[in-house]
Amino acid sequence: MDRSQPKKTNTPEKNHTKGFTLVELAVVVAVIALLVGSMLIPLTTQVEQRNISQTQKQLEEVKEALLGYAMVNGRLPRPAPSENDGAERTNPCSDARECTGLVPWVTLGLQKTDAWGKMFGYSVTPEYANAPFDFNTGGTLKTVQTRLSSGGGVTNLATNLVVVVISYGPKNWGRTEHGTDIADESTTNADEDTNSAKFHCTTIGECTNFISRPLVSSKGALGGEFDDQLAWLPQTIVLSRMVVAGKLP
Repeated sequence: MDRSQPKKTNTPEKNHTKGFTLVELAVVVAVIALLVGSMLIPLTTQVEQRNISQTQKQLEEVKEALLGYAMVNGRLPRPAPSENDGAERTNPCSDARECTGLVPWVTLGLQKTDAWGKMFGYSVTPEYANAPFDFNTGGTLKTVQTRLSSGGGVTNLATNLVVVVISYGPKNWGRTEHGTDIADESTTNADEDTNSAKFHCTTIGECTNFISRPLVSSKGALGGEFDDQLAWLPQTIVLSRMVVAGKLP
């Protein structure tokens, strides 16, 4: 009797690979979206902060260029005629309205716009721009105010200013380098509205008082949201620089 055992045939087991279900894929996509979103928010904040810093640096450069111009010419430059002509206006300003407009970027050798592609606003006391000035030069000087945190209105931040320069920030108001006026898309930004009105003044008195505040995006803040950046030159600084340059005794 044949006691030999029948040979066993080794049949390899089939490998079953389980694929992702639609639910699992949806979870993966959601997780990726959250991760990408969390990365984009800080990136956006970084870009915005960079633009703010760049514009602040440009404002400081405008101030230094204005002082340099005064030390050479004995007076400050008048505003540029338009966004297409960056040289200062040829004719003297008849009043504060004509001496309120755009920074004469060509005359000063500066960039045309801020970090958001908007023109810099520029308001100068006519008596300091029409002819060489000295310690006896008069005129209506300008004031920059700020908002009281207690809710009691505004108070003076800087007085006796001969120049105020403004960047309107990323939102609301201002003008592009192509001459397009930016619409105001807010109904709560009262302080930004005030600054815009100063650069479209219809009376002399409207061209003198401006507002500067910490940047804030909350519509519920006192004076509303605010992203304007301002720079200014006090009369004392301008006169002292002229003394240093030998333009004044």
